[in-house]
Amino acid sequence: MLLSADQVAGFRREGVLFPQRALNADDALRRATALQGFAQARGAPLTGLLRFKAHLRFRALEEIARHPAILDAVESLIGPDILVFTSTVWAKAPGDRRYVSWHQDSAYFGLDPHAEVTAWVALTDSRHDNGCLRVIPRSHLEADYRHAETGDADNLLIRGQSIRGLDENRALDVELQPGEFSLHTERTVHGSLANTSGRPRIGYAIFFVPTHVRSTLGRRSALLVRGSDRFGYWDADPQPAGDDDPAIETFMRQAFDRYRDQEAAPAA
Repeated sequence: MLLSADQVAGFRREGVLFPQRALNADDALRRATALQGFAQARGAPLTGLLRFKAHLRFRALEEIARHPAILDAVESLIGPDILVFTSTVWAKAPGDRRYVSWHQDSAYFGLDPHAEVTAWVALTDSRHDNGCLRVIPRSHLEADYRHAETGDADNLLIRGQSIRGLDENRALDVELQPGEFSLHTERTVHGSLANTSGRPRIGYAIFFVPTHVRSTLGRRSALLVRGSDRFGYWDADPQPAGDDDPAIETFMRQAFDRYRDQEAAPAA
């Protein structure tokens, strides 16, 4: 179902909307368990394995990126022609001290115009004590913030990009049950704290753009998930044969390296 006029107005005003439901709780938790098994079999952390274009590596994630409830909500905000330009699993183990510093995606994503909308899908419960997403409401209406690149090893962002001096009394915890999702804009300041609980926290962030958005970091690829692309600004993502398809591993590595390197130039 499309969002109501009041929900759309609230999103435009606050820069965030939640909770919405996509998956039932049991389905979400099954997918979280499957992801944990995927990471354990490879001896690597989930966020490291599934930081970039996660929908190409794990079929259960592509299914979420195409979920009608999510796409209906996104369509209400950016229109019927929708691309996924990347997606990321954000996972924190029990007691994980890693965090995500306050930042705006618009400072690094390389998109014009800034029409991107992120759906953050909780695959486990996501609460304050296990490091839920946090936002600064209405920050998307303010001037662009300056980011410092800290290089902090505990920061899950690639270069530890961080906005300093924010009034954290404004912060809002985006607490979600398994299978629920939130929406926020590209310019909404957001981050998350460490997981101080005994529970894992696993979320899946999907980054949606309308097809009229261009990449300012060179030509990139995306996945068309609804409508049609009349503009052709993005190449099509390859279609994997199944989970962890080795045929597209080289493509994903090269695409991420190119994005990371091009992202660094304007940031510098």
